[in-house]
Amino acid sequence: MTAILEAIDLAKHFPVATGVLGRTSALVRAVDGVSFALDAGEAFAIVGESGCGKSTIARLLLRLLEPTRGTIHLEDRDLARLSASELRAARGKLQIVFQDPYGSLNPRMTVEAMLDEPLRLHGVVPHAGRAERIVELLALVGLPRDAALRYPHEFSGGQRQRIAIARALASEPRVIVCDEPVSALDVSIQAQILNLLAELQRTFGLAFVLISHDLAVVRQIATRIAVMYLGRFVETGTAEDVFARPLHPYTRALLSAVPVPIVRERVGGAVTAGDVPSPLAPPPGCHFHPRCPHVVERCRHEVPSVETQGARTVACHRWREIGTATIEMPKRGHNPALARLQAAFAEHGARTE
Repeated sequence: MTAILEAIDLAKHFPVATGVLGRTSALVRAVDGVSFALDAGEAFAIVGESGCGKSTIARLLLRLLEPTRGTIHLEDRDLARLSASELRAARGKLQIVFQDPYGSLNPRMTVEAMLDEPLRLHGVVPHAGRAERIVELLALVGLPRDAALRYPHEFSGGQRQRIAIARALASEPRVIVCDEPVSALDVSIQAQILNLLAELQRTFGLAFVLISHDLAVVRQIATRIAVMYLGRFVETGTAEDVFARPLHPYTRALLSAVPVPIVRERVGGAVTAGDVPSPLAPPPGCHFHPRCPHVVERCRHEVPSVETQGARTVACHRWREIGTATIEMPKRGHNPALARLQAAFAEHGARTE
């Protein structure tokens, strides 16, 4: 199967200027050489702590930022080589939902105007059919037709995120990048938005790039996961494999912080102290070594190569030695708390809050 979206050796370095002359004195290596491929209908999650470069990847994929190096292919087209008009057309197939549903919506525009704009720009439907299409988009995300005449400040946070999702759907995309789509919402509303995204994925065969720091959120809809630390992927694999058998110490540390109903064996190697080092001066060798409980001298000087084991990749010198723990995680669609929310949601017969 040909990948619908592919990033190859993607990197973004931000220069830091100092002095009167503003000379570049250092580089922030926000993204430092990541590669992945996304198939149609797949949900690929990128997880990690704040500051690891996740949101930078999201903006690079849409060319909201220009990469320092690397290429991005959408349906076998190199986005870096597209003209302005070609890029606009390509963005109809590649949309984004931002973290802050209020900040990403124009407060001076009605919902109708916001949804009409992508319909007009990408020529999805003729002028005569736009009003009907706007009503359909609102229905898809669980909002009434009279929401079209209202402004963003008249909606709750969850409803505003539904509007943002409807706007992303308007151009009939193949891929939607979701940058922390539920982190600004209450827990109960998070479940509703996640249910909505999962339903849209099933209905339209959408592919998602899901950016998140919350592994519990990722577990509900992701099919593959990449764990990111200081601009690099340290582990990738299917969601089932990564959650059941974490290979990298950092992945194990992240999972040790996730509340689970049953733990067969306590995940070892949790990060007990320290923050993510500054990307201005990342540690030599393995970037994770100052916080890793399994560090040896080799880790401090030698950058680990990316090793492949079946569908898994891991960048760690000692991953075979430290072993893996088996963790009993809630199965997809069988999270008890989420199931209760879904049942209550269905009982009220409405999607809106």
